[in-house]
Amino acid sequence: MTSVHGVALVTGGGAGLGRACALTLGRQGASVAVHYRQSRDGAEALVAALKEVGADAHAFQGDLTRADDVTSLVDAVSGRFGPIDILVNNAGDLIERKPILEMSEQLFHAVMDVNVTSTFLMCRAVGPGMVARKSGTIINVSSLAAWNGGGPGAGAYSTAKGAIVSFTKALAKELSPHGVRVNCVAPGLIGDTAFHGRFTAPAAFENAAKSVLLGRAGTPDEVATVVAFLASSDSSFLTGETIEINGGMNMR
Repeated sequence: MTSVHGVALVTGGGAGLGRACALTLGRQGASVAVHYRQSRDGAEALVAALKEVGADAHAFQGDLTRADDVTSLVDAVSGRFGPIDILVNNAGDLIERKPILEMSEQLFHAVMDVNVTSTFLMCRAVGPGMVARKSGTIINVSSLAAWNGGGPGAGAYSTAKGAIVSFTKALAKELSPHGVRVNCVAPGLIGDTAFHGRFTAPAAFENAAKSVLLGRAGTPDEVATVVAFLASSDSSFLTGETIEINGGMNMR
């Protein structure tokens, strides 16, 4: 079993992938800071679940599209736990399905902000501490949409997730001389998440699952296992990589 040490900050940790990542990291030995923007009840329930498995955990609120909120979040986490060793940039959203030619500038920028700007701001805030200690690992969350352009009305979302893949490579180049690793996961069709509950009709989800080579949708835990691997010393020779977790739905 993978063993994870240190303080992990998981953004968007109140439900779905974030919740699974936080629980897996906690079970494997990390102290876990659970970030949420609006889902306080979900974050607090997750903290309780983490404590039940013996992990030190606490919930923190913040709007990750605002630089001052990000600074306050990182300061609060560091004050509660100490230096952040693992950053999981899970926060993100489609917001709304809208064809590109019908999309407002406001919606486009909102999608970029919640996915890309939040990742940039979090890395900029946490990275200097990791560089100073010459240790740390950052795991960004992209999507299968980064490779295939996304489903109907998900053009801005797929663009944002593609940017995260490139950002991961760029940051890995900058931080690798300082002992900090930066990697990314790109989940495919994953069930039991708010994303598909909000944006994908059940029939469409079932049809998509049929196109997965393994014949089913993935689970949040199957993504979290890979995140924990990237957070551990088991992946010590990996940086700048994006691991696709899609059951063979997309092979390149």
